[in-house]
Amino acid sequence: MTAATPLSSFDIDGRVAIVTGGSRGIGRAIATGFASLGAHVVVASRKADACDDAVAEITEAGGSALAVPTHVGDVDQIEALVAATVERFGGVDIVVNNAANPLALPIGSITPEALAKSYEANLRGPLFLVQSALPHLRASDHASVVNIITAGVFTTGAYVSMYVAAKSALLSMTRSMAAELVADGIRVNAIAPGTVRTAMVESASEAFQEFAVGSQLIKRMAEPDEMVPGALFLASDASSFMTGQALVIDGGMTVH
Repeated sequence: MTAATPLSSFDIDGRVAIVTGGSRGIGRAIATGFASLGAHVVVASRKADACDDAVAEITEAGGSALAVPTHVGDVDQIEALVAATVERFGGVDIVVNNAANPLALPIGSITPEALAKSYEANLRGPLFLVQSALPHLRASDHASVVNIITAGVFTTGAYVSMYVAAKSALLSMTRSMAAELVADGIRVNAIAPGTVRTAMVESASEAFQEFAVGSQLIKRMAEPDEMVPGALFLASDASSFMTGQALVIDGGMTVH
């Protein structure tokens, strides 16, 4: 470790971070947390009002942020997101692929349209965002990509098979990106959360929520803020010798 102190390796002051799905839940917690540590944060999600609200919270607290409404399923919008980021802040150091589509159907009723929609947000969007940002990540001295997957990739994924299959594909893509981009100085890792108190989780049935919490050793939902330290670790130089890995923060869901 070349940092003066262990804590200094977590420094992201002045770095530029794009956070998709950044207007609520885990994404908003990461965007707010990174901004509080001096990063320039770009909040991207589909709804302009929600992006503006998140950015207002950050700026009122003294942080630096930009709202760019973006549907990650639209490649043109992804390219516009990167362009707006570079125009405002001059580059890209960190990409957090957090936007997701939790669409769930039991096997036997999955439609081609539903499957395509799931993969569009959960795999296609993250891939094309990294590709769009690639020239700027290559120019960064601290380039890091953090893909938010799910601890469900280490389970059967029963009844949420489309979501878990797409996130499993994103884990595979994380490893491929890590291998192909390492020569450019770009690290790529993933976070695999357990059950987190987000709008996505709370919109699921009560029975599913109880099952998800019950499958963990820690019998509660995590709060979104509890994912921020892990994201900071992967985004910062604190994880400078780590790439192609999944950091599992799941309350013990996958221990047994």
